[in-house]
This record gives sequence, C-alpha cells and structure tokens, in this order.
Amino acid sequence: MPLAIADATSLTEAGYIGDDIESVVSKLLTAADNDVEKAECGIIFVDEIDKLARKKNATTRDVSGESVQQGMLKLLEGSEVEVPVGAGSKNAMVPMAKVNTKNILFICGGAFPDLDDVIKQRLRKETSIGFDAELKDKWDKEKSILSKVTVEDIKKFGMIPEFVGRMPIICTLEGLTEDALVKILKEPKNAIIRQYTSLLSMDEVKLTFEDDALKEIAKKALEKETGARGLRAVIEEYMLDIMYEVPKDENIGEVIITKDFIEGKGSPEIRMREFVVPGIDNARTYLIK
Repeated sequence: MPLAIADATSLTEAGYIGDDIESVVSKLLTAADNDVEKAECGIIFVDEIDKLARKKNATTRDVSGESVQQGMLKLLEGSEVEVPVGAGSKNAMVPMAKVNTKNILFICGGAFPDLDDVIKQRLRKETSIGFDAELKDKWDKEKSILSKVTVEDIKKFGMIPEFVGRMPIICTLEGLTEDALVKILKEPKNAIIRQYTSLLSMDEVKLTFEDDALKEIAKKALEKETGARGLRAVIEEYMLDIMYEVPKDENIGEVIITKDFIEGKGSPEIRMREFVVPGIDNARTYLIK
C-alpha cells in the first residue's frame, strides 16, 4: 500500500508561491509509481497540521493558514482532483492525472503547542468556594492533559469547524517518560549511543554507558522539555571532550560513562589497553598506565 508523508508548512493557497494543496496527493501518486488505481487506496500523513491554524490578529492575508484548511476540505471529503505528476504545483509543462480521494486514508498530526492552555482554561471555567473547592492550579501538574481534548478546544486553537468535522477521530499521544527516553537511547538501529560507540570504535576505543548514567541523561533531557531531541543536547555536552581527547592517547582502550560523571561528581572511567609483552614467561599481559 503506498504511503506518502507531506509537510503542511509548505502548503499555500492556490496562486501563491509554495506547494499547492494537491501536491500531497501528487506525492502519493509518486509513491504508487504513478499508478492511479493503486494511489486511490493509499495513505497520506500530513505532518505539522497545527501550523495551518487560523492566525490571531493577523493584519495581512493568511495564505498558509485558514485558506489552506478550506482548500483541503474537498480533498478530505473525497472528490476527483487533478494532480500534477511529479511536481509541487500545476503548470502547463507538467502532465496531470485525475485521482479520486474517496478511499484515501488521511492522517493529520502535529504538536499543537499551547493547546494544553486552551484545555486548562475550559476545565477551570467552573468556579467554586469552600473546603471542597477546586484549586486554580489543579490542572497545572497534569501530565496527560491533552487526553482531555475536545473538538471545541481544537476549534478554539484555530482549526475551522468544517476541517475538524472531516477528521472524525481525535487521538492523543502520551508524553515521553524517563523509561521511554532510555529505550530511545538504546534500542533504535541508529540510536545516538550506537553512533558514538561506532565513532570511537574507529579509533579502536570501546565506549560503554552504564544503565544509571543513561537514566540520568534521560532525567536531564526531561528537564529541557524538548522531547527526545533533548537527548542529543545532553549527550553532546558530556561527550565533546571525550570525542576530541581520547583518540589522541593511543594507550586508552575503553571509556565508561558513569552516573557520577553525568551528575558532575567525577570523571568517566578510563581503562588502558592491554599489551602482550614479548619475552615474558606464559606471555603474561601487562597493563600500561
């Protein structure tokens, strides 16, 4: 089944510089090897959909916000659209293909920053007084506040009612926990820990991260509140000197990143290479310090 991932930030109203709305279907057609019948049963994921929200107090024409939402209505509802083959916008030089979007599954996703404030504002509407009164800051520490989102909240955020009506299922993702961040550090094929291990292995140095150190890195990344991307910022800070200094010393064989090093209480554990000294009985190994 063909799958296309499009970015909503590059979409603009017809006639303006940028990608036309039909370009999202064009990407699906490309993924289906220009087979229209195959593309008509595909999946389109539109990322950064929250960037199409209606701009508040805008004095200029909003060509990449509400107008794009309005342009996408027919696309989402299901209709025959003329799609440029292998191009982002329509012009006389590009061949066109007719695609029926009725059976295409549209998935729209985004971070929706400040949507939690809209939800809290709605939840705090009921005011009460007395011993059993609801405190004003009751929802401030609620981590799963996005799970309480309603259609009204998304409308207030800036999405037009017609657009929200064509997206019947609203799904929220849970925030990353410390354990989830540790998994992100270790498990993916191109995990950042593996990248650093591979880089140091080029200089024949073994790099090891203790489990407690990984938990401390995840804890510091959570404090930054930038999601999984915060992990790289934390690791870069501690690995900078190691990446430059360790390859200079040929005697270093292994570097172990400890919890104390991440907490700033000590330095990483460094083990020297073991060499076999010729001419010694039983070929004993000596540690060069």
